[in-house]
Amino acid sequence: MRVTTTGLRAPERSGGLAVWGPLIALWLIWGSTYLGIAVAGRSMPPLMANGFRFVAATLVLGLVLVATKGPKVLLITTGQLRSVAVMGVALLGVGIGTVALAERYVPSGVVALLVAVMPLWVVLLRLRAGDRPQRLTLIGVAVGLAGLALMLLPGGTAPVSGDEKDVLIWSVAIMGSSFCWAWFSWRSTGYEFPRNLLVTTAYEMAFAAAALIGAGAIRGERIHLEQITPSAWWAWGWLVLASIAGYLSYTWLLAHAPLSLTATYAYVNPAIAVLLGFALIGEPITRDVLLGLTIVTGGVALVVSGERRIR
Repeated sequence: MRVTTTGLRAPERSGGLAVWGPLIALWLIWGSTYLGIAVAGRSMPPLMANGFRFVAATLVLGLVLVATKGPKVLLITTGQLRSVAVMGVALLGVGIGTVALAERYVPSGVVALLVAVMPLWVVLLRLRAGDRPQRLTLIGVAVGLAGLALMLLPGGTAPVSGDEKDVLIWSVAIMGSSFCWAWFSWRSTGYEFPRNLLVTTAYEMAFAAAALIGAGAIRGERIHLEQITPSAWWAWGWLVLASIAGYLSYTWLLAHAPLSLTATYAYVNPAIAVLLGFALIGEPITRDVLLGLTIVTGGVALVVSGERRIR
């Protein structure tokens, strides 16, 4: 069973560079966004910053669409509008919002590792639907989650601020948001979406922006431009670009590759996030995190090997 966000019948699975190019791009782009969110959040309100990040990305993508396809390309039906609203809020609003809030207490690399729970939800949903993943896929998920458990042992994560209680609370929140992402990605097969993937992405980012800005306003967040550092502006600019390139890659992969293969970004991104966090902002790499990361990354090879055996 395949997940597609186009609202059309899922095309045949692609192979070779057609899949691996977007997949590697997704690993690198989303792996670096954890650091970008952490750096931007040091002098920007977390929800507002990411909300306006999606506003900027939506405007850029919308202008490109209008310039190349004409204004009518943005016309969608009521059913399509409902679908992009649900997906935008559930995937980007809840997912990115939770990450942004969690990184006040949890190191960015550890946050990325916690998102690795998502493939477990995907496999469980596949099993519930009667699908039977390859044995290596199941083993890979088990290995990855074993590494995650090692990382979460007491003393394994040094908080950015606050204490271990804050780390635990936000770790649970991240795992909850990863289930939300997996569930709605899975359910998207029954949704009606615009034919153009770029239009789908633009609308989903627009609804995510509205949700994040609204939630930020409720939290009492305020933007003080004079307090924003140059590094935060650079990080925010990169997040705008990543919003377009990363989410387009993910949307394309949902329509052309096995979902469990697409979900390997949750395993690979942590390695990139941990290394960038350590190299650029000095986040500590504890023994438990290093051991967990090694095992989690090893699970990627098993998941990928299992999915490559699917005809």
